[in-house]
Amino acid sequence: MHAPPRFQRYVAIGDSTTEGLDDPDGRGHYRGWADRLAARLHAHQGELHYANLAIRGRHTRQIRDEQLAPALAMRPDLVTLVTATNDILQPRFDLDAVAGDMADMQRAFRANGATVITFTLPDLTPVMPVARLVRGRVFAWNEALRRVSAETGALVADLAAHAVTSDPRLWSEDRLHANSAGHARIAEALVATLGLPTDGVDWARPLPGPRDASLLGAVRREATWARVYLLPWVLRHARGRSSGDGRGPKRPALAPFQPEG
Repeated sequence: MHAPPRFQRYVAIGDSTTEGLDDPDGRGHYRGWADRLAARLHAHQGELHYANLAIRGRHTRQIRDEQLAPALAMRPDLVTLVTATNDILQPRFDLDAVAGDMADMQRAFRANGATVITFTLPDLTPVMPVARLVRGRVFAWNEALRRVSAETGALVADLAAHAVTSDPRLWSEDRLHANSAGHARIAEALVATLGLPTDGVDWARPLPGPRDASLLGAVRREATWARVYLLPWVLRHARGRSSGDGRGPKRPALAPFQPEG
């Protein structure tokens, strides 16, 4: 058997999902799967340096232009690179351009000897019915991501291949971000894909018990979601604004990871 890998410098780049929305840490900030993965690495091997350059609202081209160079300068031996959600939600989605940017970033990190890991996007139609409008884009992106990752040698945690990742109970009220349980599942999927000890945790196991399938409850949830989340999102984007305007990364410097508590 091969020994589990060890990493000294972990850098995460991407958008809001890598930043950690919606996984509150109890101190007014967000934790997220990247922080959770760093915690698992620290528990497995001890010392780890970690940076998280992700900023909410970023498109793939912005991630390449703004985050790639600073990340490369940190000389990471592990990189998580997750993107495309914000591109998919735009009126026009240029799959070839987004896939090309992803391939360029993966190649840059791989050329420096880093292990690069990403994951496919789950089908959110069971979470919010309106997602069927972009379902074809999500499927096309996942196929492109699998292809370019195979070409560059990047690892892929194939979340989309497991039905549990589309369970609404793993998603926050805004339906675009995982909740704390969802972020924990993503972190465990990355742990397994990296070949680290899983401690017997099966991240792809279905959730127990039935979902709330009542028609009245569904209608109420849809109305609340549209008023609280969808309408503000539409208005913000109609004005050319982003949720990440004026924000910087939450962990801009590569520093020793300190476990909570």
